[in-house]
Amino acid sequence: MKLIIASDIHGSAYYCRKLLDAFEKHKGDRLLLLGDILYHGPRNELPQGYDPKSVASMLNAAKDRLLCVRGNCDCEVDQMMLEFPVLAEYAWLCADGVTIFASHGHKFSPDNPPPLKKGDVLANGHTHIPVIKDMESYTYVNCGSVALPKENSPHSYIIMENGIFTLHELE
Repeated sequence: MKLIIASDIHGSAYYCRKLLDAFEKHKGDRLLLLGDILYHGPRNELPQGYDPKSVASMLNAAKDRLLCVRGNCDCEVDQMMLEFPVLAEYAWLCADGVTIFASHGHKFSPDNPPPLKKGDVLANGHTHIPVIKDMESYTYVNCGSVALPKENSPHSYIIMENGIFTLHELE
């Protein structure tokens, strides 16, 4: 299975299109979105190409290949525009023999991890800073942000294939 992991689109139709193009280019089986899909949030600048309605339309067209969890900027109103579930706080996924705990990162993070065992993966977004790091008892992956990267990091996403996680730049 080829799993593309991304987060923090924040309503940017420009970067959503780039992400979906990358998903097609890599021939991903599923796109795991780790929250903050439509709204830019009060602390963030408007991202390039801010158009939440267009983002909803693009993602709805791919709904059969999406897996999603809720970010701190996602709410019930967003769910009304989206044709796939986005309000789960977290999801447990098993792919290629790897158990992944997927969450946005504002509740479960390396500072407050869920119960994980050796070999498990904690996948987050939220910080807008990409990371792939072996922790004491699990692997931590943060795909960064599609639309609003921080600390001079790139617009990014992660690919998991054959149990291996690799960071990719969107541009």
